[in-house]
Amino acid sequence: MSSLPRSIRQLTNATLPDGSRVDVTLEGGTVSGVFPAATLADSTEIQNDGSTLDLTGFLLLTAPAEPHAHLDKALSWDLIDPPMGDLELAIESWRDYTAVMTVESIAERARQAAMLLLRQGTTAVRTHVDMLVGDNPMRGVRALVRVREELRDLMDIELVALAGPFVPSELVDEALDLGVDLVGGAPHLAEDPLADLRRLIAIAERRGVGSDIHTDESLTGAPTLGEYARLVRDWTVPASAGHCVRLGTLEPTKLAAVITEVLASDLGIISLPITNLYLQGWQHPVGTPRGLTALRALLDAGVRVAAGADNVRDPFNPVGRSDALETASLLVSAGHLTLDEAYAAVSSGARSVMSLPLAGVEVGAAAELLAVRGTNLSDVIANASADRFVIHAGRLVAQSTVSYDVAAPRVAVDSPAPSLAETR
Repeated sequence: MSSLPRSIRQLTNATLPDGSRVDVTLEGGTVSGVFPAATLADSTEIQNDGSTLDLTGFLLLTAPAEPHAHLDKALSWDLIDPPMGDLELAIESWRDYTAVMTVESIAERARQAAMLLLRQGTTAVRTHVDMLVGDNPMRGVRALVRVREELRDLMDIELVALAGPFVPSELVDEALDLGVDLVGGAPHLAEDPLADLRRLIAIAERRGVGSDIHTDESLTGAPTLGEYARLVRDWTVPASAGHCVRLGTLEPTKLAAVITEVLASDLGIISLPITNLYLQGWQHPVGTPRGLTALRALLDAGVRVAAGADNVRDPFNPVGRSDALETASLLVSAGHLTLDEAYAAVSSGARSVMSLPLAGVEVGAAAELLAVRGTNLSDVIANASADRFVIHAGRLVAQSTVSYDVAAPRVAVDSPAPSLAETR
């Protein structure tokens, strides 16, 4: 039987990304002290009740947050067996499958997907949820509300009502009444994108909730991000835009103008590399463009940037490990971010865009922590060791251990015998 979750009071001998080694104390869900390594061993009796973790050989990080998931869709690829292709084909495949889904089947996949995220280190998730076609459009909403309640002691889950252009506004209200937190949608799919955007923002304003909109998720078309930023200019509730792929194709002058609007509204931008790299560019077999937003320009301008996995093993993305380190790796290789910038996007940046409290190895910060076996950030992002400890609200909620047994290489028969000096 698992001994998890359990409260953690001390972390010893941990390595931080800057190379320093530290001991950390926790009180409840808060970091209460950060000291040079071995301080706790010298000054206090190390606890033997399971509340101390020795993190020798582990890098200690702020736990990742997933700012844009689709738990209601996750892990459905094998069930649907859809053709590979672009966004429109993925939407068509998903809509066809929704006819056979139940609250129970959605909840089962969503629960499994959330637990995979937790196992890898993610302790907070914002997930969009469809209002489905058919007689019971709230199937997905009811399933995810149920899963959020089941997992509330293990991770934080926020729900966004994904109201496509053909979803009536009254269904968005019903979803909010059932417990969904934010208004979402995909105005770029509408015949009149700006009109649908204004509709969604009006619902959020009327209900007094924030918004997280799928925005400009294509390589062509009229951008709507600037108008979105203007519409939420005076908001005091959260507002963020996911995808923003079109932003990555704009010439510098137009890009700068949109970024000015985004900054003026403090609108958070969420990049989703693995899904957008998969979905975008199918029409360009030569010189295939990257399906990413303008990451460098956004970061350099001071925009709050987050990054997430988006879809995992469903018609919108057939692969994915539910691991923030996979997302960080793609931000480095495809987005040309530094290692520090990439990890910040999936951790502190994601938490900022999700309006979550500051977390990490800092006195007074929330004890949302991930320890991964490795020597530094380059090692951890590159190798993504499965040896991990995951701490949520000061409690150990997941741990994994990996062992390797690899055959030794053959010793060359013509190697010279070592000299006497070499053997001393």
